[in-house]
Amino acid sequence: MSANTPARPWYRTLRGREAISFYLFLLPWMIGFLIFTLGPIIVSFVLSFTDYDIMLPPSFVGIENFRELFTDPLFYTSMYNTVYIVVFAVPLGMIVAFGLALLLNQRVRFMAAYRTAYFIPSIVPAVASAALWLYLLQPQWGPVNALLDSIGITGPGWLSSELWSKPAIIMLMVWGTGGTMIIYLAGLQDIPQSLYEAAEIDGANGWHKFWRVTLPLMTPSIFFTLVLGIIATFQIFAQIFVLTDGMGGPQNSTLVYMIYLYRNGFNFFRMGYASAMAWVLFVIILMLTWLQFKGARRWVYYESESAEG
Repeated sequence: MSANTPARPWYRTLRGREAISFYLFLLPWMIGFLIFTLGPIIVSFVLSFTDYDIMLPPSFVGIENFRELFTDPLFYTSMYNTVYIVVFAVPLGMIVAFGLALLLNQRVRFMAAYRTAYFIPSIVPAVASAALWLYLLQPQWGPVNALLDSIGITGPGWLSSELWSKPAIIMLMVWGTGGTMIIYLAGLQDIPQSLYEAAEIDGANGWHKFWRVTLPLMTPSIFFTLVLGIIATFQIFAQIFVLTDGMGGPQNSTLVYMIYLYRNGFNFFRMGYASAMAWVLFVIILMLTWLQFKGARRWVYYESESAEG
């Protein structure tokens, strides 16, 4: 190219054309994000400081929604029910998923069929799985109580019992841990076999290999599923909505946070109050996630970081 030849515009160069293609492919996602995600987030933040019933224009009330929320007995009831389910369902689901992954990591016949069978419940739609468990846990003629009666145990009322309603929901959630199981199974298969062989040479038995090799190398997967599990369980809605007709009964024993938020927003048309509830939940989840990442440095083992150190 001679000195007198004018430089081509940047958009006609190879790098420019690649940049334009990149942004054109990204544009549909960006538009969707701005309209359906970022936009509603900003609107909900504004509405959280207003009194808005859909029918009339919103009126500014300052922090009144938040003040009322923290003096609302049902706020604490719904938060207690949610935390109860998180505390029991998340660890129990992880333990069951990890145990299944260990079993399904063996080399036996028909293993693909076993893996598929255990994974299927996790892809059943939430409404369908809730309807199934509503049938299974029916107190009078449900299969679960019929099985208990056959061995001489009187089955509880499950979803009609204030004592057993939350355990029933926890059972439903543990039943659908197939997705977590697959994550653990992938992690187990990623562990180098040479580490087990080296441990055997050093005289390690099965328990030692699990405790010193398997568990440390699985901590990144465990941490990942713990964070996502807590976030998802704090937002549990569809299953309980179907199981309780959206009422959170009996006696508010299954009134989790998202059900109460939904009732305020779409039953009582208190959109400002519901928006304030959404932002409180966001802050709670954000703080819990931050604490988990903060504490992960003490127990999560990353092989790459160890090698660099």
